Amino acid sequence: MSKVDIAVVDYGMGNLRSVSKAVEHVAQGKSVVITSDASVIQHAGRVVFPGQGAMPDCMRELDSRNLREAILHAAANKPFLGICIGMQLLFEHSEEGDTAGLAIFKGDVKRFAAHQIVNDEKLKIPHMGWNQVYQLKNDQDKPHALWQDIEDATRFYHVHSYYAAPLNAALTVGETEYPERFCSVVAQNNIFATQFHVEKSAQAGLQLLRNFVYWKP
Repeated sequence: MSKVDIAVVDYGMGNLRSVSKAVEHVAQGKSVVITSDASVIQHAGRVVFPGQGAMPDCMRELDSRNLREAILHAAANKPFLGICIGMQLLFEHSEEGDTAGLAIFKGDVKRFAAHQIVNDEKLKIPHMGWNQVYQLKNDQDKPHALWQDIEDATRFYHVHSYYAAPLNAALTVGETEYPERFCSVVAQNNIFATQFHVEKSAQAGLQLLRNFVYWKP
């Protein structure tokens, strides 16, 4: 089998078709496959881990399909894009089901506090809808390369009840307010991961995917 340019990980969950179609739209003839084959994932040029559903189910399916090592290898060696759960599983632990993640990054995934009062009403959980994402700059006072041609405070589509809290603040390259600011994008070396759904975020989402397809970390 010839090498795949971009592998979209199939772990039995996630918005697989929507993600794959969005990547194909911006990839200009590159091969894009949805796969649960660990060998294909390990040998692909780039890997996208889409997300939808609960963290305990995600980790259970990952292990039942023997994909854990393939994902760890991809995250260590090639451009890797995590979306929603695909961002959360990068951390050590999630409060959702008291679940251990892959521990690529130090930190926890926490639930929004349901008792918070905003405009005289309880905070709605899950957080759902279009919200601005504020880009954080690096040590060279520049935004991350995957923010290219995307204006600061552009709106992206969020659907989640949990958010990542990295121990290393430098991992955070994007923040969203609900109601306080939380980490909605992390990046380090070859890894870029978003809490929001890139594939549901219209032109801004497509631009981010386009940037990922041609990214050379």
